[in-house]
Amino acid sequence: MATCPVPMAEEDLVPDRSPLYQRDPHNWNLLRQQKIIPSITISYIEMRLLVCSVPDQASVTIRDTLLEMVEWSRVGELEGNTVWKFGENTLVSIDRLHLLEDDIDQKVIEGTGQHFEDVVFLSRHKAVSGIHTLTVHPLGNYEKAEFGGKDRTLVPSSPYLMTSLLRRLKGEACGLPFEVSFEVTHHGPFLQTPALFIEIGSDETMWADKGAARAIASSILNVKKTLGPVAIGIGGGHYAARFSEVVHSKNVSFGHMIPNYFVEKADEQATSRYVQMALEGTKCANSCYIHKKSMKRSRATSLKNLIKGIGLEVIDSEDLFDISV
Repeated sequence: MATCPVPMAEEDLVPDRSPLYQRDPHNWNLLRQQKIIPSITISYIEMRLLVCSVPDQASVTIRDTLLEMVEWSRVGELEGNTVWKFGENTLVSIDRLHLLEDDIDQKVIEGTGQHFEDVVFLSRHKAVSGIHTLTVHPLGNYEKAEFGGKDRTLVPSSPYLMTSLLRRLKGEACGLPFEVSFEVTHHGPFLQTPALFIEIGSDETMWADKGAARAIASSILNVKKTLGPVAIGIGGGHYAARFSEVVHSKNVSFGHMIPNYFVEKADEQATSRYVQMALEGTKCANSCYIHKKSMKRSRATSLKNLIKGIGLEVIDSEDLFDISV
């Protein structure tokens, strides 16, 4: 069951406006130690595309809940389906499975004339465990594209929105019988616009759950991007438990994440490629958080050396400000 965090205060959040921790980790650490970094949240409007996949029951449940919660305006049609708009959100429905809908961002831009900073796919989550879970995750494939997208290609991540949604979702899901968690980067479709999936799982008994759908819908409608240091994550399992835990207590936003099942048996060349892919797909990232306890000490040390050789700072929780949660 999701636990109930204390609402996050804006003054406790750290911005991404200072070039010091984007471009000079040493000065960032100096400011961190002196605790003089200012605080800010995004105050301008960023247009967001929400995509519902009609063959996906959870996707339709979330879409219908969004339409019920606020008054949307009809602004056109796309492939015979109504295009809805509320504030910065544009909501479209597609008649195909979203995993296979490459370049849906470009299709919507061409069909509506609107441009978007982020794309959010409304989706089901399926796992053999059947554990009730609400998840968010970035898109792409480190190796073969078995479930949509392109081989060895990542979609640009949206670290600020994805992390802010996870934090908001934890509060919205308070009292519901659901865990709230990141998942690591996986599956398609391929897009050029920063994107993420937000999901209800983990089996068909949950995909029509209105409480879960309301938690996700409310998170989407009310989220405010929290700005701060951005990192890629390496280590742990598919559900990225450590990275999920960190963002609820520390001022960091995660973009692409690489699980142990990719790096534990990879040689240095493959590992370097994964890290470069994650870095290139995570705007503003200048650091890497390694979940050291999830791997052998020798592997963590070799990863740390490789990452430093690339020019990234390796961080852990002690390098980050606390936030109120």
